[in-house]
Amino acid sequence: MASKFFEKSRKERIDEVSKFANLTPEERQILEGAGGIGFDQADKMVENAIGTFSFPLGIATNFVINNKEYLVPMVIEEPSVIAAASKAAKIAKIHGGFRMQNEESYSIGQIQIINVNIKEAIPKILSHTKEILDLANTKSNTLSKMGKGAKQVSCKEITTPSGPMLIVELLIDVGDAMGANVTNTMCEGVAPLVEQITGGKALLRILSNYSTRRLVSGTATFDKEELGGEQTVDNIILAYQFADNDEYRAVTHNKGIMNGIIAAANATGQDTRAIEAAAHAYAAKSGKYRSLTQWNKDKDGNLVGKIELPMSVGVVGGIINVHPMAKVCAKILQIKSASELACVIAAVGLAQNFSAIRALASEGIQKGHMKLHARNIAAAAGATPDQIDAIAAKMVQEGKISINRARELVGS
Repeated sequence: MASKFFEKSRKERIDEVSKFANLTPEERQILEGAGGIGFDQADKMVENAIGTFSFPLGIATNFVINNKEYLVPMVIEEPSVIAAASKAAKIAKIHGGFRMQNEESYSIGQIQIINVNIKEAIPKILSHTKEILDLANTKSNTLSKMGKGAKQVSCKEITTPSGPMLIVELLIDVGDAMGANVTNTMCEGVAPLVEQITGGKALLRILSNYSTRRLVSGTATFDKEELGGEQTVDNIILAYQFADNDEYRAVTHNKGIMNGIIAAANATGQDTRAIEAAAHAYAAKSGKYRSLTQWNKDKDGNLVGKIELPMSVGVVGGIINVHPMAKVCAKILQIKSASELACVIAAVGLAQNFSAIRALASEGIQKGHMKLHARNIAAAAGATPDQIDAIAAKMVQEGKISINRARELVGS
């Protein structure tokens, strides 16, 4: 991939991406289109459809993850995110890029049982484990043929204002799927059997999006000299410690991580709400909401970042196999499994976090962000495409980035 991707024209960027990913003329045409789907497709996806809504699709460059080079499609409306991720990846590349791992792909399904003697019910359930698993696995021929599917049954008691409840959980290897539909189908399929075994009543039968058996983790090293020395490294570590010990800072800190994660997940048609909910629950697993990343120094004084969070993603089924643009983005990524996709998305989150706290610990977040924001303000004020950059630069130079000043410059 040639350098200075951001300086190229749209055609030149698409040329490079097409060459990198070996896109067909039809796939290239999708990239050149207006978002990938027309109204007829949208009308089949949601109820009461009246149109489509497009967001910018950009490419984050410089990513090396587990010794493989990636171009990462990102869908986001916020300025500076893609540039920041690309810059972070470039610095991480000096020390080999990102080392990521994601070994399991287990979904958790839950069946709520009420009106039951829990102490008697739990051993009964566990003694019928094979029968429950066998029944669950009849609900997916595909997973069963792959040696995947329901693998374990467990029980837990929870206390509620209405009294104790029994929760029966299925652990399901969903392979390369996100797995929501098959998990729900299995839970609903075995619920009558669980009722029969326990004598209780099954109420909710649904997956948990708190996918703690689908953790992705990884690390990257950022060269101290590229950061301007150990003082900057120390400042970044202090910024991280602030986030890890104060919930008000942690929420914004983690939001920055999710800027990268959700943008990459959007591009590949993932369930971003499930990813987001699981991430924030995991941030609070200690009983206090904390940072999803950790930052420290290695023996040479370089900055080392680590990330760990649940990542429920899929490369088969769902929108990734239906939405034309999501399919093209998956091809650009050249991913072969859900595990690989999880690693890429988490690496982008770590990169984005690095860039955010580096900016905060040095010149502040607004300097770079407002340069890009000024272009949006100029466009909103009615600037023509050939006026936008000049008006944005003028507002930045003056330190007056506002819609009123942009309108003045447009009319001058």
